Amino acid sequence: MPNRLAGATSPYLLQHAENPVDWHEWGPEAFDEARRLSKPLLISIGYAACHWCHVMAHESFEDDATATQMNEHFVCVKVDREERPDVDSVYMTATQAMTGHGGWPMTVFTTPDGRPFYCGTYFPPRPGHGMPAFRQVLTAVTDAWTNRRADLESAGTRIAGALSSRIDLGEPAPLSADVLDAAVGTLAGTYDDRSGGFGGAPKFPPSMVLEFLLRAHARTGDAEPLRLARGTLEAMARGGIHDQLAGGFARYSVDAAWVVPHFEKMLYDNALLLRGYLHLWRATGDDWARRVADEAAAFLVRDLGTPQGGFASALDADTEGVEGLTYVWTPDQLIDVLGADDGRWAAELFQVTNRGTFEHGTSTLQLRHDPDDPARFASVRERLAAARARRPQPARDDKVVTAWNGLAIAALAEHGVLTGTAGSVEAARRAAELLADVHWVGGRLRRVSRDGVAGAHVGVLEDYGDLAEGLLALHQATADGRWLELAGDLLDVVVEQFVDADGWHDTAADAETLVHRPFDPTDGPTPAGVAAVAGAAVTYGALAGSPRHRELGEAALAPLAGLARRAPQAVGWALAVGEALLAGPLEVAVSGPAGPDRDALAAAARASTSPGAVVIMGEPDAAGVPLLADRPPVGGAAAAYVCRGFVCSAPTTEVSALSAAMGPS
Repeated sequence: MPNRLAGATSPYLLQHAENPVDWHEWGPEAFDEARRLSKPLLISIGYAACHWCHVMAHESFEDDATATQMNEHFVCVKVDREERPDVDSVYMTATQAMTGHGGWPMTVFTTPDGRPFYCGTYFPPRPGHGMPAFRQVLTAVTDAWTNRRADLESAGTRIAGALSSRIDLGEPAPLSADVLDAAVGTLAGTYDDRSGGFGGAPKFPPSMVLEFLLRAHARTGDAEPLRLARGTLEAMARGGIHDQLAGGFARYSVDAAWVVPHFEKMLYDNALLLRGYLHLWRATGDDWARRVADEAAAFLVRDLGTPQGGFASALDADTEGVEGLTYVWTPDQLIDVLGADDGRWAAELFQVTNRGTFEHGTSTLQLRHDPDDPARFASVRERLAAARARRPQPARDDKVVTAWNGLAIAALAEHGVLTGTAGSVEAARRAAELLADVHWVGGRLRRVSRDGVAGAHVGVLEDYGDLAEGLLALHQATADGRWLELAGDLLDVVVEQFVDADGWHDTAADAETLVHRPFDPTDGPTPAGVAAVAGAAVTYGALAGSPRHRELGEAALAPLAGLARRAPQAVGWALAVGEALLAGPLEVAVSGPAGPDRDALAAAARASTSPGAVVIMGEPDAAGVPLLADRPPVGGAAAAYVCRGFVCSAPTTEVSALSAAMGPS
């Protein structure tokens, strides 16, 4: 019989709708039930594309004996961390504090009012590898709740109190050039010279840090940050973490050389990495970086695009319960598809061996060097991709998350204008329209939608910051004033709801009250909410000529200066925004009648790598576009107006003069 989750909209919760566990969704009903029955809550948190979430579900939540034990002694709550990042943040903080590590699936035991007293992650069905069996944990917690409840209640109170204390970030200070330069040096000290990236296995794409390094290179001309960024981006692009047939990147690599990924593909990783490869290509002209960026853009639109115009959250790690089934190959399989000659050639090129690099003699595809026969390579890729498409495919989590769609809008809008790919700008516009029409409800954001219907969960700080970032990139790509106006509205809500005398918060002032009001200043797989807002505020300030928004960005970054000195890898996006503050504002308006001359000026402006640059191209005095106000053509010809650091130069109609004006100051 289906349980309560059968009526959920979350794909992750629906994956558990047939469990024998009597799951509740997060909400008042579950807490009321726990208080009425005087039972602890068992809160299980995960997400649809999580491999080990699937493993624990199969081993424990689908097991009748385990479910009976859970139902008898606990009120069981299943949470989609992607729909409720606030709930996830609260209990992840507790899990990390109590165990020294965190991850998903997350398993948390709390008092009936949600105060945590015991936390963990994955628990196996039988004891091993230093972990107790899940049913042993259930028995121990039940015994403690029955016989030592007062101790658990007291522990929950202490833990909740500790969680509620504000993080001491030290004295606020500007992210000065000295701080940013020192961050490059610290990152260089942890750089993996052999395989790229920072530190050892497992390795996650350090997307925010890479953007900072590219911007640091643009500001200083120093080769070191470019070496770190380029080396990491190329190592990932050539490894098994990168889908060599269809584009896109998996969530992370289990090894230090990027060979074997966990195969889930997340929207946020691919949106952030698209920008990284695009910006590297702009800075260096590397053809391979342009190819990877083009393929990432195509992946987003083709594989994650939804009928309503948004972008789905993820593709699953597993196919029919087997991780990597869709993606891995043996030499014989290559020969079956390609024939003997091309099959052996492909096996050597992609490093597919009889021993294998993955499991059961299979290999991921790597591309450690560019092929010497591009036409043959293109044919091989096309035939392998077609054969792979006939295999069983991973499931797709098709909920549309506001923040991650904001990242995708920014990436696709930039890809469109920098490469001349009109389809990318159109895809960004369609997503923005969905978010504006469906997610923006009564002047506030909703976190997710599915099938064009907004969910009930309210937006958190990253939703406002990342969507504003995307809308501002789209405004620059289209000169449509609607997107600048909506970005301003989002930032107004941030000022009203997410920052107060106590500082910044990840949830709105009028949001649901949790055990504590979360705030995490560090990046996760996406930019920290406060850093995302800072970046959007700085860009909005430049586009709208609004000093108060630039000041908002500065105020958001100042508390992070201490973290930037101690742990720059944790605040990569804040450092990237710090680079924009130092380099800008650099405002460029290309005004005049449509045509090749205007396009050439805009292309020259957009070729600038300055982190502080904003660029608008359009008709003079276009509605809702402040940078085009009172900026007519010169002698009937398109003209570029450049303002640097609040000082404007005379307009120019020459590409060479514009490029010189945008060069290093």
